[in-house]
Amino acid sequence: MAELLTVVAEMKAKAGKEDDLRRALIALVAPTRQEDGCVQYDLHEKTDEPGRFVFYENWVSADHLARHAASAHIQSFRAGAGDLLAEPARIETYTRIA
Repeated sequence: MAELLTVVAEMKAKAGKEDDLRRALIALVAPTRQEDGCVQYDLHEKTDEPGRFVFYENWVSADHLARHAASAHIQSFRAGAGDLLAEPARIETYTRIA
């Protein structure tokens, strides 16, 4: 079994900013999936809470994830995220064990 670094990143939109945040997050998908070391990068919206989003990601290594975090598209998103997010993003990493 390949060792992967799994990331779960959760974000909640400010009231009235749900569509803006959805668009901004969707715009991250294509360039991220092209990044070296990206195995999976899927965006989800909570079924019973529109405006709450989760990225489920798998990366080859922590180094690849660090390069992703430093990428131009992620830095650009972060620069404008304060206007869209109701609270700081919650980002957790996991290691697959089974």
